Amino acid sequence: MTATEADMPAMPAADETSRLSVLRARLASPMPAGRLWGWLGPLLVTAFGAFLRFDRLRVPRALIFDETYYAKDAWSILHHGVELNLVNNANSIIAAGHTNIFAPCGGTSKCGEYVVQPEMGKLLIAGGEWLFGLNSFGWRFASAVFGSLAILLMCRIARRMTRSTLLGCVAGLLMSLDGLEFVASRTGILDIFLMFFVLAAFGCMVIDRDSSRARLAAKVAGQAGEVRGSGPRLGIRRWRVAAGIFLGLAVATKWNAAWYILAFAALGILWDIGARRTAGLGSSVRGAFRDALWLPVTFVVIPLGIYIASWSGWFATSTGYDRNYAQLHGVHTPVISALYSLYEYHLAAIQFGVGLRSPHPYQSQPWDWLLMTRPVAFFYECYTGPVAGPAHYCPSKYSGAEWSQEVLAIGTPAIWWGSMLALVFCLGWWLLHRDWRAGAVLLGVIAGWAPWFPLVTRTKFYYYALEFEPFLILSIVLCLGLILGPAKASVLRRSIGAGVVGAYVLCVLLMFWYFYSILAGKVIPYQDWLSHMWYRIGRGWI
Repeated sequence: MTATEADMPAMPAADETSRLSVLRARLASPMPAGRLWGWLGPLLVTAFGAFLRFDRLRVPRALIFDETYYAKDAWSILHHGVELNLVNNANSIIAAGHTNIFAPCGGTSKCGEYVVQPEMGKLLIAGGEWLFGLNSFGWRFASAVFGSLAILLMCRIARRMTRSTLLGCVAGLLMSLDGLEFVASRTGILDIFLMFFVLAAFGCMVIDRDSSRARLAAKVAGQAGEVRGSGPRLGIRRWRVAAGIFLGLAVATKWNAAWYILAFAALGILWDIGARRTAGLGSSVRGAFRDALWLPVTFVVIPLGIYIASWSGWFATSTGYDRNYAQLHGVHTPVISALYSLYEYHLAAIQFGVGLRSPHPYQSQPWDWLLMTRPVAFFYECYTGPVAGPAHYCPSKYSGAEWSQEVLAIGTPAIWWGSMLALVFCLGWWLLHRDWRAGAVLLGVIAGWAPWFPLVTRTKFYYYALEFEPFLILSIVLCLGLILGPAKASVLRRSIGAGVVGAYVLCVLLMFWYFYSILAGKVIPYQDWLSHMWYRIGRGWI
């Protein structure tokens, strides 16, 4: 972490150019030199992460966990615009290499399937199926692409927050070596897209913080004499518009992303108050709320428009679930009837989602997630030999040597367990120094984690934590930055710091390598598999 704004020198009276340079120094520290490495380093880290994610992406060659819903829904959207009912043996048909998996409705036509997740993630999965077909590579392709791009985002966001290319690359490397992000990037489910869009929206907010402070400095410096009152207006901002677009895409993937709209709106207001106060403006709160008049556009109208547009396929057909609800209840006004039908559909789907209480062997509570006491087995199969396939499945009464193949959605322990200490430290650091980076990271975790706590009876899974995982990694990187020390520190101080940081990153790398076989679905001897199950109390990791 760099020096806080309160540590900056007071602004002297001078000409406009001098005032501008002083204001910029007070409002935002300069980005690190070396623009080439600022991109080349993150791209190399991203290439490493992408190789890990695309290597053996087809394995296992089967529908794993919730792929049984999303891969089929995506295929249906690709060919019919909406999710349709499927035949009962759709899994067997797909395994045999066939694609006619839609069931007739009423004997002659196909009817809409009742689904309880928005469309965007399934549209992205459908893109991979359009390119490569209805197979394990096709329905996982988009996840691998977005999981890899998330690494690049992490590098660049962390670099901007810490003003360090090295720490930015460390952040991306940690994400590329996290087991949960790795598994989600190789599985055709929605959560990797949700995480990507939330992270992209946060990145836009961080860029907006820098650009708006530069604009504020220029406007204040350009005003002759002492600036009084709330200061100049900044108007609508393109990076906040971009954040609104990504937030709309996030909500169009999973509804719980709506909490980030509230969190990032509050974050923007607080950052504006801080900027105006640092610039010496007396009415900083009034000025910030005056600029906040654009927030309903950027964080309500734009996300809502993006969200409704994601349902275009449902609007364009007559076979979507509840598509004709309004007409059946006497509402025939064009556009209004379609929106009313969609509204009723959403009421039913949200009630289902909130009230979901079906017991599941891998369910967990949010207070378990950072401890990783109950990861989720996306896939497990027992074989009589080291070759995967139906011919080698273990019979029910088999007592010979066994081999195991598993895809376990579990994070790298050094990251998730380490994040608990990092979050506590960030909280203390923010309370003592009011460092905006620590506050932003904590808010990002709270927005994704806290809403699950009241839903005690609702069925929940550990991999839901993926949406706020980037903020856990950022909290660790902020702590690593303090351990590394400032660039102007002594050689001894930097050497010791670099040794500690390097040792931690090496620990993460070794843990990822150790768990790789049960993350990537490799066939290993049963005893080898059992040795990876560190936590066996109660249900634990098994």
